[in-house]
Amino acid sequence: MEFCSTRNNELRVTAAQAILQGLAPDGGLFVPTELPSFSEEQIMTMAAMSYPRVAETVMAAFLPGFSKEELRGFCKEAYTGRFDDPQVAPLRNVRPGLWSLELWHGPTCAFKDMALQMLPRLLPAAAKKCGEDKQVVILTATSGDTGKAALEGFAGVEGTKICVFYPKGGVSEMQRLQMVTQQGDNVQVFAVEGNFDDTQSGVKAIFTNEAVRTALAEKGMLLSSANSINWGRLAPQIAYYFWAYAQLLKSESLEMGDKVNFVVPTGNFGNILAGWLAKKSGLPVDKLICASNQNNVLTQFLQTGTYDKNRPFHLTASPSMDILISSNLERLLWFVTENGEQVKHWMQKLNSKGVYRAGAELADRLRDEGFMGFWCDDKRAFDTIQDLWFGRGYLCDPHTGVAMNAYNQYTALTGDKTPTIAVSTASPFKFAKSMLPAMGLDFDGDDFQRLEALEIVSCRTAPPSIKTLRDAPVRFDKAISKSKMKESVLRWLEAQA
Repeated sequence: MEFCSTRNNELRVTAAQAILQGLAPDGGLFVPTELPSFSEEQIMTMAAMSYPRVAETVMAAFLPGFSKEELRGFCKEAYTGRFDDPQVAPLRNVRPGLWSLELWHGPTCAFKDMALQMLPRLLPAAAKKCGEDKQVVILTATSGDTGKAALEGFAGVEGTKICVFYPKGGVSEMQRLQMVTQQGDNVQVFAVEGNFDDTQSGVKAIFTNEAVRTALAEKGMLLSSANSINWGRLAPQIAYYFWAYAQLLKSESLEMGDKVNFVVPTGNFGNILAGWLAKKSGLPVDKLICASNQNNVLTQFLQTGTYDKNRPFHLTASPSMDILISSNLERLLWFVTENGEQVKHWMQKLNSKGVYRAGAELADRLRDEGFMGFWCDDKRAFDTIQDLWFGRGYLCDPHTGVAMNAYNQYTALTGDKTPTIAVSTASPFKFAKSMLPAMGLDFDGDDFQRLEALEIVSCRTAPPSIKTLRDAPVRFDKAISKSKMKESVLRWLEAQA
């Protein structure tokens, strides 16, 4: 298996090179030129495996050049003792035919831990395989959860430095505090004046700036990314789709070969793309329901084939989904067209005009692949959270609330009774400010008082890593403009040299 750029079919690299580089030199994303195939027998054996063994098995197929032995060690380190549930990613039955895959039991209470406990192990290994002895500088844009998970994963990792950018005012207070209080000599955090798309495009511009790469190379450094543009972030995410299916087999909730649907709260499109890659590799998946908040650019695209980011940007109660440029969609476009030149043309249109038209025929193709898009605003998400809490005793965060609402819309439209797994992406306690009104409660207080109130009304205990933020010292309080991102990175690295 080789990897090519989504914008150039002829550019070929190994898995290790794809992970180390993060983004292709032409601005494209690396994709495998072929996909593995899992048999029913292989999937059935996963029902008897622990999460680390499932992750090892799946990633071995998507990371050629990494041995099963080294992946076994990485998975054991990443998923043992770092999650507050022994199953790592427990599958909860919410109501008949509907389950919630809780991916937020890791150290930063968000699903990004599932990959970002793994990437800090894959990246140094990739550098070694490539014969690279330069220090790796990781640049990451975040809409909320990726930043802390990346900082937590790479803090103190020898041979790396990590700089995270987040949109000022565009993340929850708990998400902000998680980042700006991060410890570690090799970390840096900047707030960017703008939204996530400004932040993400700024990072991509640094990656594709040859002068920056040359300047860093002269200092013995090279760039990489911890965003889901990096294949090393995406590959570990494929594993939990196989895990979820295997858990339904284990509980005898379905038989091997029975199909399931997944509903995924979606921002940058990496999470749901991982589900599609699992499906194309043999996992019996029918529908992949893409759930968006009021920033519903993906819903429109899946329905019409037109991607248009020229619309109002909304700050919502589900900030990790407040995105108008979903980078990983580029990978899906390549997979369904296998035409790098066409994808490059669309991305150039998006960059210059803010819109591209892939056409109704491509939208039909994506529906044939199982994709369907739905969206809801905060009110409808809150209504769904309240219904689940009072009706089922299940507490979910605003992002998962969007997914559950999308599931309700889908079943009302289709009547489909296929077993469905909602991908739950964050702990409710990261969003106490939104959770209390979502539960129909009027409470006036600061974020930590709201956290305590949520503990009382839910009869649950907030994760210690969130509660201790109250007294954690702020280390990073600088806000910069998008135009200053490159300069700020270089100045920080100069001071670190």
